[in-house]
Amino acid sequence: MKRTVLLFAAMVFAAGAAVKDFSESTERPLANTEPVVFEIARGQGLKDVALALKDAGVIDEPWWFMLLAWQEGLARKLQSGEYEIPPGLDRRRLLMLFASGKVRQHAVTLVEGWTFRQMLAALRAQPGLEHLLTAESDGAVLMRELGIPEGDPEGRFFPDTYFFIKGTPDIEILKRAHRRMAEVIAAEWARRAPDLPYRTPDDALIMASIIEKETALPSEKAEVAGVLVRRLRTGMPLQVDSTVIYGLGDRFDGNLRRQDLRTDTPYNTYLHRGLPPAPIAAPGLASLRAALNPAPGDSLYYVARGDGGHRFSRTWDEHRQAVEVYQKVGQP
Repeated sequence: MKRTVLLFAAMVFAAGAAVKDFSESTERPLANTEPVVFEIARGQGLKDVALALKDAGVIDEPWWFMLLAWQEGLARKLQSGEYEIPPGLDRRRLLMLFASGKVRQHAVTLVEGWTFRQMLAALRAQPGLEHLLTAESDGAVLMRELGIPEGDPEGRFFPDTYFFIKGTPDIEILKRAHRRMAEVIAAEWARRAPDLPYRTPDDALIMASIIEKETALPSEKAEVAGVLVRRLRTGMPLQVDSTVIYGLGDRFDGNLRRQDLRTDTPYNTYLHRGLPPAPIAAPGLASLRAALNPAPGDSLYYVARGDGGHRFSRTWDEHRQAVEVYQKVGQP
């Protein structure tokens, strides 16, 4: 009888110690001292998750984690995905994180002034995306794959930072960027200045892409737009180097020569009057607004000063003198 009592007491003591250990384990911070990226695969069970957490150095004892999951009613509610586990969490909050589905966000930035080829390269370089697109995709075919039967993809995707979860198809980012561009153009077109020499919003998009490549200074985008719009109105050729460079494609080696200005491509605005047939890059919001609200004035020319800005001139003689100062002499 005495042995039975002692055995029972030992069992009670052990059970009490176990309960205490379990209670303390739920409140004790996790083992990781740095953020840990952890992924729960689709269909992965609680036991596999617990063992993987131990292997990742997040928890010490998988069984306490599993027991807590059952106690909290979360054992069957862990959602698949990629999570970032910060240091300092306890097991209960970790379970709540997994049950919430608040998975880790990745980001890819499509930069203002990029060509579509550069955008594709950025998407291919993002490891969190599922890669379905290729650099060799024909533009028209690719647009049909996107469900956008509009032909050339150049300039049709709004430059911005796009957030996504791991495994998102790259084509989904382009769909979002295309929808965003369409929304922005529609909104800005509705607020455009009167009597612009554009037939369609697409003309404004082409002009905005030129402005984007011509100046990086938001303060002078509207002034550049004013020069180009006045040239369109008077029938002058736009004579924009950036369109010539785009038309040359891989033939451009970084140095624009006189013979390049005489090379006939649809984008050579020295040889062809009016707008080129399509955008030459992805314009940002500032360039779109400038294209649709150009600054008033009478300047018809501008030349790069060498400091990122431009000198604007009313007459050819003024422009020629500015070229002498800023490009040939190289002094302000």
